[in-house]
Amino acid sequence: MPDYSIIVPVFNSSQSLDELFSRIDQTMTSIRKTYRVIFVDDASLDNSWAKLEALQKENPDRISAIRLAKNFGQHNATLCGIAQADGEFIITIDDDLQHPPEEILKLIATMNETDADLVYGISGDRQHSTARNMGSAVLKSGSKHIFRTKGNGSSFRLMKSALGKSLMNHQINFIYLDELFNWYTSHIFFVEVEHKKRPYQQSTYTPRSLFSLLTNLVIYYTAIPLKLMVYGGFISALLSFVFGMFFIYRKIVMDVPLGFTALIVAILFSTSIILLSLGVIGEYLSRIYMVQNRKPPFAIKEIVKQ
Repeated sequence: MPDYSIIVPVFNSSQSLDELFSRIDQTMTSIRKTYRVIFVDDASLDNSWAKLEALQKENPDRISAIRLAKNFGQHNATLCGIAQADGEFIITIDDDLQHPPEEILKLIATMNETDADLVYGISGDRQHSTARNMGSAVLKSGSKHIFRTKGNGSSFRLMKSALGKSLMNHQINFIYLDELFNWYTSHIFFVEVEHKKRPYQQSTYTPRSLFSLLTNLVIYYTAIPLKLMVYGGFISALLSFVFGMFFIYRKIVMDVPLGFTALIVAILFSTSIILLSLGVIGEYLSRIYMVQNRKPPFAIKEIVKQ
């Protein structure tokens, strides 16, 4: 059993894989720790899988390669790697070299000093596009206020194996690892690490995909939209009652004809609230349907290991 299992979700990263593994190897060898890198190919469209097969043949005792049946997303691919991990500790790192593998030493040092369950490597100056940084800021701010977390998650992490394996209890197809980690532990620490520009491929994350991620987070992991429906219904009923009393007063005291305007406004207002509420309920029902179907968060097509 290795000391560390290092999980790398891969998507269209054939150019960076050789350098990534070489630097991981140098880093772990320098501290004399045993390790196994688990590459999870998330249905890449380039020749990433062929590159992983070649790397695994050259380093059979230090590399496992997993190929997913289709693209499930970064978090699901990472979860797949965690499920296959057999090390005492688990490290997750992206395939794009934006987090230098040498910074793993900072994660290990912080873990040794604090005995934390989970250590995040975070960066103050993230080398992404302006749109990506703005989207990430909104996502983290939303996570901080909605889920009452510290809002400083990162895909560069070191965790104890027991924490990683606890995630296997979840059977929903939409996985957001940082929220699940906060469910199982509050003994979380952070360490400042470097963040570089991408030396090769461009990021596949867009503001639209980040917005979709935040929407799924809110619906899958909170009941906030349902609460807003309750508050919105109460406010709507209160306003309707006030307006109703106002028009009744005008009719009785001032003998003013009500006309169609008040009636149309009342109908449109109440109908819009009803339709909005039904839409929110429909979104929750669709998510419940997917959960009840018990679709797995990932499906493995092929595994290459020693």
